[in-house]
Formats: sequence, structure tokens, C-alpha cells
Amino acid sequence: MSELHGESSAWLRCYRCWSSNLEIQIHYDAIRRVEPGTGILAEGVDEVQEALVQCVDCMHDQPHLAFQDNHVVPVEDRWERMVAGTPWVASCTVRVDQDRVETCSGPEAIEFLTYGAFGDAGVREFFTHVRFHKHDEEQIVVHMLVELYARSAEEATDVLEAAAHGPLEITSLAEESRPPAHASDEAH
Repeated sequence: MSELHGESSAWLRCYRCWSSNLEIQIHYDAIRRVEPGTGILAEGVDEVQEALVQCVDCMHDQPHLAFQDNHVVPVEDRWERMVAGTPWVASCTVRVDQDRVETCSGPEAIEFLTYGAFGDAGVREFFTHVRFHKHDEEQIVVHMLVELYARSAEEATDVLEAAAHGPLEITSLAEESRPPAHASDEAH
């Protein structure tokens, strides 16, 4: 892995299809004061910038990349795991306090259940399929399949445990095959 640190080609690519055909979507929202005498914009009152790197070929978001100081940079705690790892699929349950889930019915229920169970990692980094959920007094038990990228079963388990917002039970964990890395920028 040490040979990957110095070279951007190791991480500046899609972790799913290996393409280096990436784009960034930058969303900027600001409230700025206006200088009364000149009409020039003054210091920002409230400014928010969000950026999302996406693969143009397979359209997947790239949660191992971030936008910082006008550059795309690797996210240190996950890029090696996602780029050098393989997909793992876990069948698991997470027991969360019901106040962590905004709603568990309707068209947005899956996203809210996933976010309640795994937070940002659940909606940005993992591919999840909520199979069902059940209410148990003041808690919700979310049963799901989760696909994540890791270099070993132990690392996959550690990542799931770190992301879980409640007691986690993994009933099965299996490594999936991954297509080989391609040297070209062809669509895959």
C-alpha cells in the first residue's frame, strides 16, 4: 500500500469501475451583506459549499474523494480501503433509538432508516437495501443488506461496527468479486 500514497493515479479514479473520467459538482449557497454606498458584496454572513465527485462513466458518487482548496483530494481514512479493497456484502441488523429515524414510512423511509442505522456512511459510502424494520418499544430494528468496500473481512466488520448507531448484529458477510483494474479510460 505504501506505493499508492505518492501517486494520484492510485486514488484519482472511480472505486467501482476504475475509470478516471470524473467530474465534480459544486454547490455554493451564501448570504452576503451589500455595502450600501457601493453595492459591492461584503463579508459573508452565512456560506456553505458542498462538493460531490462523481464518475462520468458509471455515475457513482466517489465518497473516497473530497474537494479542498480547489483540488480533489483523497479522504485519508477511506480511500485505500475503497480503491484497493473488494466489495463485501453483509446481512445485518442495527437496533437504534426511534428518535434517530425521522420517518419509517413513505417514499423517503429507506433513506431515513439507513441514515438512522449507519449515519453518513450509510447514505454516502455504503450501498444498502433495507429488507424490513420492526418496532421494539422505543427502538427500531433495521434489517438490511449492506455492500461496502474493504481489504478483509475484519476490516469490513470494523467499518460496519464504527458506522453503526446502535448495537449491530452481522448474520453473514461475504466477499464479492471485483472486475480487474483497467489501464484505459474506456467506459466500463
